[in-house]
Amino acid sequence: MSDILWPEGYIPGFTDNYVSNETTVANLSAADVWPHLTDTSRWPGYYANVSDIFFRDGSGPMLRMGSRFHFITFSFPVEAEVTEFEPPAEGKPGRIAWHGWVDGTTKDRLDVHHAWLIEDLDGNRVRILTQETQNGYPAKAMAEAKPNPMLNAHQDWIDGLAMASRTRPPA
Repeated sequence: MSDILWPEGYIPGFTDNYVSNETTVANLSAADVWPHLTDTSRWPGYYANVSDIFFRDGSGPMLRMGSRFHFITFSFPVEAEVTEFEPPAEGKPGRIAWHGWVDGTTKDRLDVHHAWLIEDLDGNRVRILTQETQNGYPAKAMAEAKPNPMLNAHQDWIDGLAMASRTRPPA
């Protein structure tokens, strides 16, 4: 199975917070899942922890390499830029990642790398993996919280993504 590609400064174990969530689903393909992940207008329909998504340049709602977008999650106003974008292909997983940040003082600033891997497996199965690393004071607080809010919310995201991909055909 494939792994997430980490940029310098966001390698798990060297950041203030890190979570990894994954699911493997039968009778679903990466091609089924990809449109539900890359079309941000679909996110609120299957993930309750996201709102107010917009693209400052008026592009969107489809993500692509270099897309700059804004959204609210965990009550944070996140600015983000897509830094990796490879649609799934025969024998190759789909990859998407963005750098996200919340501007503010040292106490409020947050920098994240959020990556997704959508991979076809043998037996007509798909693996959906999302991992995120974070740096900043808010990241330290989330890492110490029990239960971990990011871990639980990201599991909701991938479970919702899998369900939407199964029940709502791509447009």
